[in-house]
Amino acid sequence: MIQITERAVQAIRDCIAAENKTVAQAYLRVAVKGGGCSGLMYQLSIDENAADTDEVIANGDVRVIVDRKSKLFLHGLTLDYTTGLNGKGFVFSNPNAKATCGCGESFTV
Repeated sequence: MIQITERAVQAIRDCIAAENKTVAQAYLRVAVKGGGCSGLMYQLSIDENAADTDEVIANGDVRVIVDRKSKLFLHGLTLDYTTGLNGKGFVFSNPNAKATCGCGESFTV
């Protein structure tokens, strides 16, 4: 459902450690919420609990969870992490997005 690059895996580990947790204790939650200049935006958070309806995607010891509604918009997504000249952060390559804003943080389906 979601592909997670090795750079993203390391960044997720770093984010979880910054919350004083271990990867065994926490997940990265990837969600889609209404908002942003294109209508929908990605939301990332560290979560200690997965709901029964969440999908859990594992890459080694790192686990990403996605709620049922967001899953509709994220099928086929590749989650990457960059440290390029334009800044550092997570990068979303979403084949479902018909248009994105200039910053890449919101999209339209």
